[in-house]
Amino acid sequence: MKSLALPAYAQLSEADEAALTDLYRRGTPANTLRAWERDLAYVAAWKMASFGRPLDWPEDEKVALRFILDHAQDLTEKPGPAQDVAMELIAIGLRRELTCPAPATLDRRIASWRAFHRMRNLPSPFFAPLVQQARQKARRANARPRTPKSPKPVTRDILETLLATCDDSHRGIRDRAMLMLAFASGGRRRSEVTALNVEDIGRDDFKAKGLVWIRLLETKTTKKDQAPRLPMKGRAARALVHWLEVTKIEKGPLFLPVSKSDRPLPRRLASDALRGILRHRLALAGLPVGFATPHGLRAGFLTQAALDGAPLAAAMKISLHRSAVQAQKYYADVEISENPATDLLGD
Repeated sequence: MKSLALPAYAQLSEADEAALTDLYRRGTPANTLRAWERDLAYVAAWKMASFGRPLDWPEDEKVALRFILDHAQDLTEKPGPAQDVAMELIAIGLRRELTCPAPATLDRRIASWRAFHRMRNLPSPFFAPLVQQARQKARRANARPRTPKSPKPVTRDILETLLATCDDSHRGIRDRAMLMLAFASGGRRRSEVTALNVEDIGRDDFKAKGLVWIRLLETKTTKKDQAPRLPMKGRAARALVHWLEVTKIEKGPLFLPVSKSDRPLPRRLASDALRGILRHRLALAGLPVGFATPHGLRAGFLTQAALDGAPLAAAMKISLHRSAVQAQKYYADVEISENPATDLLGD
């Protein structure tokens, strides 16, 4: 399929294309942009290795179909062109192994490829009936059991164990505040925690009510013009205010790196910093570093809400889950373990 031969008056000017690209960049979350860039690098390298030419816009349906077929099988024991291409991608660091990628990985790369077609206002080959059918078959053939993003949910008892490792150093005060905020404000994602600024924390109600308000400028399910304000009470609120009082920071990043000499540094933590902090606290608590990931704080919030009998709708207002089906999974795990039918033979 060749690019559409549109008359000159129907084509975007270079200035319009640049403005459109800039609009997409400014209106798309940073994490999504990074995923798009990685996926575009992957599909461009795959196309060059497979066909000896760069990507076309719009792409040919045969190329899209070949992409699906090449990524819908385990190539370990299948010598041939597809394996040769995979080996080349492994050599340049774009692919890890010859086994079949997870369906979610294939779906994400296709979604990114489609997004670049939308940016150019071009039809995507992945909407062709044969390509769609092949994609559905591939997803079904390579379906895998759902695995949690964190091996264990960080429920209240586990969180207390982690908090017990936090001393009164700047690092301990910061880690205590970060862990408690990530859990108590609804199970915030690691990038949401590190993106917070001091200006996003409302303390007007703290002295009278022990309450702080957290403004999330952008999350996975909300946009800047929807910026929700979430309440945080009690120990979690006190831990956060204590961090602000000790460091005396008044603007800019809420959480800062801490030097080996225990001095807060005037810059923002990396977006993935919560992962390292959690691993460090797990090790200090005598737990395996792989016991839980940052998503365990999110899973732990909903699991604990279910254990404490909080209504699902109430928990979702804080966690900001958009899908009740997704949030219900945590409640279902708790409910089925407490189901009387699981205890018919007694102890």
